[in-house]
Amino acid sequence: MASSESEMQARLLAQALPFMQKYENKTIVVKYGGHAMGDSGLGKAFAEDIALLKQSGINPIVVHGGGPQIGAMLSKMGIESKFEGGLRVTDASTVEIVEMVLAGSINKQIVALINQTGEWAIGLCGKDGNMVFAEKAKKTVIDPDSNIERVLDLGFVGEVVEVDRTLLDLLAKSEMIPVIAPVAPGRDGATYNINADTFAGAIAGALHASRLLFLTDVEGVLDKNKELIKELTVSQARALIKDGTISGGMIPKVETCIDAIKAGVQGVVILNGKTPHAVLLEIFTEGAGTLIVP
Repeated sequence: MASSESEMQARLLAQALPFMQKYENKTIVVKYGGHAMGDSGLGKAFAEDIALLKQSGINPIVVHGGGPQIGAMLSKMGIESKFEGGLRVTDASTVEIVEMVLAGSINKQIVALINQTGEWAIGLCGKDGNMVFAEKAKKTVIDPDSNIERVLDLGFVGEVVEVDRTLLDLLAKSEMIPVIAPVAPGRDGATYNINADTFAGAIAGALHASRLLFLTDVEGVLDKNKELIKELTVSQARALIKDGTISGGMIPKVETCIDAIKAGVQGVVILNGKTPHAVLLEIFTEGAGTLIVP
């Protein structure tokens, strides 16, 4: 029994070898969030995946969200969460909590999990080394009653306007694994809370990453028969949005993928973060989610 198990492990390693060679010295950005982040078993498996990427000669970068944890902390502090057009309004008191939770507790939890594997992770946010600059997000919605477009004031919710890769390039040459919280300064001196998906896309684009992985709560983009679509070009993805195959919450996710590709990422993958070792399955096998390419 033991020998057949060993043989199987050897075969699996042999099958992974071409993928290891393909991604050697390449940058892979992983957006980590959703339900995967709240499960200790999945968190440990995720940290092991990131450590193995680093040990395989790949340069992994983790960007994380934390919406549910922010909501929980705000209610604990007695601060009511306000939403406009489905987006959290971030006033001056809220942005302090957001920074405390994202760049503090959540960031350090992920860093500690990776460090427990024997690798060296370092916690950062957009403020560190002037890595990311943001400006106030401009969001508009159509009022259903009047059909008039109005501009939403979301407070200190930002959009990335500039990424300086100097610090990330230095870390890539070291043994460090960056774990980045989506908080960044503005040129106006304010602190901005940024959507983690778009933040990850901006980082991956600036680094011309080989892959950007979005760990979500679904297995990827599904066709009309609810079957997983393994690969899409940007034009095919746009056509599926137009004909309604891609709908609901998957639309902004796919649009973020398209934006990342336009920014310079070679391929973006939407995959299920609730699958243990989803990152390894995606990188070292034929793929586990939906790959979107130019």
